[in-house]
Amino acid sequence: MIERYTLPEMGRVWSEAHKYELWCQVEVLVLEAHAKAGVVPADSVAPVKAAKPPTPEAVAEIEAVTQHDVIAFLSAWADNTEPREAAAWVHFGMTSSDLLDTALALQLVQATDILLVKADRLVAAMRDLGLEHKDTVKVGRTHGIHAEPTTWGHRVADLAFAMARSRDRLKRARDAVAVAKISGAVGTYSNIDPGVEQSVAGALGLTPAPAATQVVIRDGISEWVSALAVIATVCEAFALEVRHGQCTEVRELWEPFGKGQKGSSAMPHKKNPIASERIAGMARIVRAQVVPVMEGIPLWHERDISHSSTERVALPDASIATDYLLHLTTRLVTGLVVDADRMRVNLESSGGLIYTSTVLLELVEGGLSREDAYAFVQRAAMRTWETGTPFRETLTAEAKDAGKDLDEARLDEVCRPERYLERLAPVFERLAALT
Repeated sequence: MIERYTLPEMGRVWSEAHKYELWCQVEVLVLEAHAKAGVVPADSVAPVKAAKPPTPEAVAEIEAVTQHDVIAFLSAWADNTEPREAAAWVHFGMTSSDLLDTALALQLVQATDILLVKADRLVAAMRDLGLEHKDTVKVGRTHGIHAEPTTWGHRVADLAFAMARSRDRLKRARDAVAVAKISGAVGTYSNIDPGVEQSVAGALGLTPAPAATQVVIRDGISEWVSALAVIATVCEAFALEVRHGQCTEVRELWEPFGKGQKGSSAMPHKKNPIASERIAGMARIVRAQVVPVMEGIPLWHERDISHSSTERVALPDASIATDYLLHLTTRLVTGLVVDADRMRVNLESSGGLIYTSTVLLELVEGGLSREDAYAFVQRAAMRTWETGTPFRETLTAEAKDAGKDLDEARLDEVCRPERYLERLAPVFERLAALT
């Protein structure tokens, strides 16, 4: 991921320098377990632990010749070890993927913990916004067309619960990727005792793979990336509401617009929903990683490396982009400008068509069949669409044409937005309890 969208803490997790620190940590734990079991000389541990991790530049120089990153790492680290002979016992009985998959699990766990903190903040911000606007009446839209009254807080509540569920999926996915694998070339522990894997996994806060080949099968990593994709898409769902709400014809919602900010190089009046559009674009990046990573599940036999190059790009990009998305969406939620007056104007702009569903039910309760009541209300509604005449007037005209009497006082009662919102209180009680 390019620096523009990489926040420092997450960028550090995926840096080459940090990766080699984790590789050293895993190798030292394996060496200590071997020494404790009497498999390697006990005096080999201290020199290896004291050796500084190799720099990315040192590893890259050797890898240019070896064309093998783990061998290059081991050689560069051995160059930092005094006496160098102690390094001979590093990686004893292991295969490259023992190191790679175990250290990758650590990176995934660290990245997840960063994301979960930010997901918690976003859930809280959405919860608070929803509660703040639980009584802010607006028109609900289906297919982009005015439907029935709702509140802005109700719409936000739906997204807040979705984000909370998405966060909880990521918590479960954390367990799916927190897996250590130190079992040798095809996972049979041919040159390493299973107790080493148990010891190392425990020290790292990981779970030993119940079975593995040369690699841990990628269903857990696929679950993790899928969880990120859902989080990213829920962020986009909120951003999409803002994008539509900021349209000139709507003008119900506005992104924060700072002093000195510019919307267009040519049109000084422009205030564009740039953060929301950026969220939409970044969500595509996260979703795009799901299928390539999932295709790492079916590998040839005990292993090929077709998953490796994919994951070097997909896993950092997915987590870095999700980290940025959570950060940006939280800023959008907390800085959002909500125009309640404009929401009310738009609510009333259809001339009362938003009340057709309740009028329909009133006529049914008054003795009409549903089919006749629907046809009656629809004729009045079509007159309003075609002429702009308020719905109550076209309804009265239809009744006169049909020789019917309407209970005007009852219509006054049902043709008001609050009538549609009287049963929403439990939703906001659940929202207030959301953590």
